[in-house]
Amino acid sequence: MGRGKRFHVFPAGLRKGEIMKGKVLLIEDNEQNRYLMNFLLEKHGYLVIEAFDGPQGVKLAADELPRLILLDIQLPTMDGYAVARELRKNPALDHVPIVAVTSYAMAGDREKALEAGCTGYIEKPIKPATFIDQIEQYVDNAPRERRP
Repeated sequence: MGRGKRFHVFPAGLRKGEIMKGKVLLIEDNEQNRYLMNFLLEKHGYLVIEAFDGPQGVKLAADELPRLILLDIQLPTMDGYAVARELRKNPALDHVPIVAVTSYAMAGDREKALEAGCTGYIEKPIKPATFIDQIEQYVDNAPRERRP
């Protein structure tokens, strides 16, 4: 590998000539949850960038400017609500949907996620048959560029 070159690995489900649907930042500390969501996303043409905790997710979001952020709420060191608030401070990310993917399912949890800056909310365990349709409603409705 040459110095100074950047190599990109395309999603496993992408066939030659198909266009990648975009980058998704997955902020999730649970390995099994990460594996399943990553598998489903890559199978449907997304490039997945993974963060294992909140601070790493905030940094990767700023560096990579993903098309969508999937955010666990129960994270070590910095919970998902704090991560969402921090992400929303970055004007370069104001157009990026942040979807909370969480096992929190008590009354008021959805509202708390939305108040923190999340665009939407998906309950765990995710349903593989509907997961991609659920996240694509946020991707398809998001503006493509930063709002003025």
